[in-house]
Amino acid sequence: MRYLNPWATGLLKLLFWVCVAYAGLCLAAFLAQRRLMYFPDHSPEQESLLRASRLGLVPWRDGAGRLLGWRRPLASPLRPRVLLLHGNAGDALGRVDYMVMLETAGFEGVLLEYPGYGCRVGEPSQPALVGDARAALFLLYKEGAPVFLLGESLGSGVAVQVAAAGPGAVSGLLLVTPFARMTEVAAWHYPFLPMGLLLRDRWDSLGTVRNYPGPVAILVAGRDEVVGARQGRRLASACPGITRVWEAPQAGHNELPLQPGRPPWSEILSFLRGQAGMGQ
Repeated sequence: MRYLNPWATGLLKLLFWVCVAYAGLCLAAFLAQRRLMYFPDHSPEQESLLRASRLGLVPWRDGAGRLLGWRRPLASPLRPRVLLLHGNAGDALGRVDYMVMLETAGFEGVLLEYPGYGCRVGEPSQPALVGDARAALFLLYKEGAPVFLLGESLGSGVAVQVAAAGPGAVSGLLLVTPFARMTEVAAWHYPFLPMGLLLRDRWDSLGTVRNYPGPVAILVAGRDEVVGARQGRRLASACPGITRVWEAPQAGHNELPLQPGRPPWSEILSFLRGQAGMGQ
């Protein structure tokens, strides 16, 4: 009978415990992945209603009285709508600056609140966010005015999924600091983990956007430290319809200026209006 020497035995034990530790790390990442992807702010409904009122907004509800998000009290029946799908942190009321920018360009901004964010109950996940956004889109579409989707960061993934599933209801996409595939973003941040195998919410915008033939405007932050500027450029190359890319070369992921009536926003919104046949 042959025996391993003490050095080899010690090495095998070390490798065994390294593998155990790595498997434990993978399991922890798998179980905690949605807490690592979604960072909602929570507030009671009465607190959110008061905050919205101070911002000049009222609750937007579905036919069953369920709160979906926020909009202005009086909506013009002919003004094009922009359904705003925010990023993974905070809540919809924190994006009211987008509404001012959109209103200056002649659009009505409508803020969708995700399940599990703000005062809404539920748990955020890809199926939950996409399902709610699709329902919100078709409520707006039934109002009769053109509807555009503005997706910010994680919201770009929501926007692409919704537009690809119902392209006839979406007049155009505006994707702000978007990503191509969440698996790639996750692998960039956690290169020591097999994120391609672990992720449940994969947000494959690169594969999905090919099913949306309408106009797409993409705004890339040149110094994007969250998803990387390359992700937005890759996504643009996969869009089958007329697509334009704007880049803020010195901006980080959360540093894009929201200046009403100023480039690049004025140019982006003019492009979308033109491509949708709405003039300038």
